[in-house]
Amino acid sequence: MTEFEHVVFCRVDDALAIITGKWKPTILLTLIYEGPLRYGQLKRKIVGITPKMLSSQLKELEEEGLILREEYPEIPPKVVYSMTEYGMTIKPILSSLHDWGINHVNRQSRKE
Repeated sequence: MTEFEHVVFCRVDDALAIITGKWKPTILLTLIYEGPLRYGQLKRKIVGITPKMLSSQLKELEEEGLILREEYPEIPPKVVYSMTEYGMTIKPILSSLHDWGINHVNRQSRKE
């Protein structure tokens, strides 16, 4: 495979298209480390996210098969979000990115 072919067939952009955005990594890491949560619990844990944004990001992550939305027929309705088995495969990647982000911020602050 030539260098050009390698770039053309790189799937990093495909992966990033699924998890990029201001809130998706935070939602995923919250569900990975906190476990299954109701919508309201997620909303309280992710400071600054609007209800509309949380709903849309959850829907997109569900459509990609990373999270599971379980609705229970109760009054009031109970909806619980959790990671799928497939979604958990992203844990080491997001954890590494999180650690890299911490190191980067620390590096930048040492420069100042």
